[in-house]
Amino acid sequence: MTAADAETTFDGLGLDRRLLRAVKDLGYEVPSPIQAATIPTLLAGRDLVGLAQTGTGKTAAFALPVLSNIDAKSSATQALVLAPTRELVLQVAEAFGRYAHHVKDLHVLPVYGGQAYAPQLAGLRRGAHVVVGTPGRVIDHLEKGTLQLGSLRTLVLDEADEMLRMGFQEDVERILARTPDRKQVALFSATMPPPIKRISKRYLHDPVEITVKARTVTAARTRQRFLFVAGQQKMDALTRILEVEPYQAVLIFVRTKSATEDVAERLRSRGFAAQAINGDLNQAQRERVIGQLRTGALDLLVATDVAARGLDVDRITHVINYDIPTDTESYVHRIGRTGRAGRSGEALLFVTPREKGLLNAIEKATRQPLTEMDLPSADDVNAQRVAKFHDAITTALAASNQSMFKGLVLDYAREHNVPMADVAAALAVMSQDGGDFLLSDLERAGPARPERAGGKDRKLAKYRIDVGYRHRVTPGQIVGAIANEGGVDGSAFGKIDIHANHSIVELPEHLPKKVLAALAKTRIADQLIQLRPDERMGKRPARPR
Repeated sequence: MTAADAETTFDGLGLDRRLLRAVKDLGYEVPSPIQAATIPTLLAGRDLVGLAQTGTGKTAAFALPVLSNIDAKSSATQALVLAPTRELVLQVAEAFGRYAHHVKDLHVLPVYGGQAYAPQLAGLRRGAHVVVGTPGRVIDHLEKGTLQLGSLRTLVLDEADEMLRMGFQEDVERILARTPDRKQVALFSATMPPPIKRISKRYLHDPVEITVKARTVTAARTRQRFLFVAGQQKMDALTRILEVEPYQAVLIFVRTKSATEDVAERLRSRGFAAQAINGDLNQAQRERVIGQLRTGALDLLVATDVAARGLDVDRITHVINYDIPTDTESYVHRIGRTGRAGRSGEALLFVTPREKGLLNAIEKATRQPLTEMDLPSADDVNAQRVAKFHDAITTALAASNQSMFKGLVLDYAREHNVPMADVAAALAVMSQDGGDFLLSDLERAGPARPERAGGKDRKLAKYRIDVGYRHRVTPGQIVGAIANEGGVDGSAFGKIDIHANHSIVELPEHLPKKVLAALAKTRIADQLIQLRPDERMGKRPARPR
């Protein structure tokens, strides 16, 4: 079946009332097409194949019915979600946590490679009703006996085609083989290659197939751009953009409530009229802040996704994604706050090197490529400061009390025998409150553009890691761990040769120091990989990737 636009509400889908309360808290009004089609199907106990891109709302489509069927009184693991990457595991686990906010004593546990085993073992001993994990780490726990699936009711394969692309097919089938025969299976994939069809035919019972066609849902009059910038340099990049871009009002999105306060305070300290809006504001405070944005008393509003639900202010000319959203549906909602009522709008997206995959997902789901922008130069910023200084002088010349100050200045110049130009310059210095008017030579270079790990133009070099045959390591586990922990794009990997006690991996030559530092603590199969340049190849025959 093909999912069509839903005219129903979440209330009509048969969900637990506690989940409905969480959905309303999050500001969701009507279910997306895949949610309207999938939720009743899964609540009815049917197996399901969902063909949908990232960003269509599929996480809620399976998370809400899964949570509705959980018995929180039992500490057994009743649902397992497999996802290909650490980032997706964390994203899905966080979503489960948000939807289960009003369900008492329900525990969700993410398990993935690269993280120490101790917190995962503690979570499993306590009892995890829902486990979300990467295939390699789930197998580790199954083989150690720390994860028991005897009471499993539902198994979800999220982004199944991506898991197979990363070499996890064997792991996925090993996990499926160790689950109870009587269980519900939901498989979500953007495409339906032959291996996915085989898994569906072998492990799913009479599944319902739901297809959601990709649509271009972003505003046609909104120009979408992105900027590659390191996380610690976002604020400097943001202030440069705000100094150069002509705007009326700007909505700046961050991920957390604490970040709204932090970013707003840092903007105020740099001379911008900024306020935070988040879930801690009561209705009266919220209305006051939005009123200030409407009237022009406030130009910059720093918000979370939830706090911005229902916000409709015509003055908003720019939406800046200071923190990239973890799903494309949120991205579409965010940038929909500008470019309204026939007006043009601007949407800017900050992307750190490790978030390139999220950028690709946004472009793929919206079918609209984003244009990479250059950071405004120091000359651009200084030219704008001079222009604004001239405008301020012009405005002040027309002020009603200008004649009074003119008399005071003339008196001072005559009394101290100082040229009028020097007096004017001194007054300008006073207006800066001790700060620098133009960017200094040290600041001229601005935030450095981060290197993009995994660039196609890089040469490959051989690296050695201390895991091999005896650790039962697979190429998929190696790719997953290094990609997740080091931020190395999956397309940057070359050949992988697995030996008895070590493996040789081809990666981009001259990996950045930050990548090497992150990989210094990375584990595969509970073994520190100790990644380092390979001095010489081992003599034993290698198993090619």
